[in-house]
Amino acid sequence: MPYQAAESRYTAMQYRRAGRSGLQLPAVSLGLWHNFGHVDRFETAQVLVRHAFDCGITHFDLANNYGPPPGSAERVFGEILKQGLAAYRDELIISTKAGYVMGPGPYGDGGSRKYLVASLDQSLKRMGLEYVDIFYHHRPDPHTPLEETMAALDHIVRSGKALYAGVSNYPADRLREAAALLRRLGTPCVIHQPRYNMLDRGIEAGLLDALAAEGIGCIAFSPLAQGVLTDRYLSGAIPEDSRAAKARSFLKPADVTTERLTVVRQLQQLADARGQTLAQMALAWVLRQPQMTSVLIGASRVGQIDDAVKALQRLAFSAEEHAAIDAIAPPTLRMNA
Repeated sequence: MPYQAAESRYTAMQYRRAGRSGLQLPAVSLGLWHNFGHVDRFETAQVLVRHAFDCGITHFDLANNYGPPPGSAERVFGEILKQGLAAYRDELIISTKAGYVMGPGPYGDGGSRKYLVASLDQSLKRMGLEYVDIFYHHRPDPHTPLEETMAALDHIVRSGKALYAGVSNYPADRLREAAALLRRLGTPCVIHQPRYNMLDRGIEAGLLDALAAEGIGCIAFSPLAQGVLTDRYLSGAIPEDSRAAKARSFLKPADVTTERLTVVRQLQQLADARGQTLAQMALAWVLRQPQMTSVLIGASRVGQIDDAVKALQRLAFSAEEHAAIDAIAPPTLRMNA
């Protein structure tokens, strides 16, 4: 049977404007960093993407090097589009990035115009698309003038290969410089993608203020600290199917420390008192920030998507809850560093 999206897909989701732009994103977006490469089952990836869209998740986030192997997540997503999702292209926000190592030689990494333009061309081919909605520079490149990198983003948007420009992993000072350059070129920076969660609150020390001042939206990656802010590791054991157990994951068993688990168990008690899962509370906590447009989740099961969407049913925190969370996980905490 050909895929037909659920008619109720827009009933439970909330949508937020990216900064001062006209672009709206779902409060929960799906990232294809893990579980969508050629080493994973295509059928599972397709079920996850379709289910997410049926839940109102219209934004799917990729990068040139997602997989493994690099490039395969874009190919898998392209095949999912080809097998029915493409009929809804005008309802989708598809993003990709370039900036980390993608290929050999001097043109497979960094922030040069050569690399960014060529990388996006290859990404479009892998996905079978004429354009992406958002194209990000994935990380600052100290070896390329920022003027060149931002001029490349401006060129990409003016060429029609992307509708909006964004950056990821930029500190506050570089973000302000990048935003000023793009504004002068006439292609505003619409969104920034940093890491942010209860165990890593680094962006509160200047970056959120910079985003507010510049009118730029924010979409947080790793809002669940790669699964640590869920019930997966509360026992102290590493489940065989968990992210920490996979050799290709950035989260290693050694990262699930006694110190982290002590903090997470205290946060679990607060979530229980709120009537939420720990993951739901963690997502709601990130979304409490007025600058936050969306949280970027990963998923290996449809139940994880459903759980994330349910977080939207209770986003408010009392002053007492804020104080309790700050006592357990203070703004200076850097457990993801």
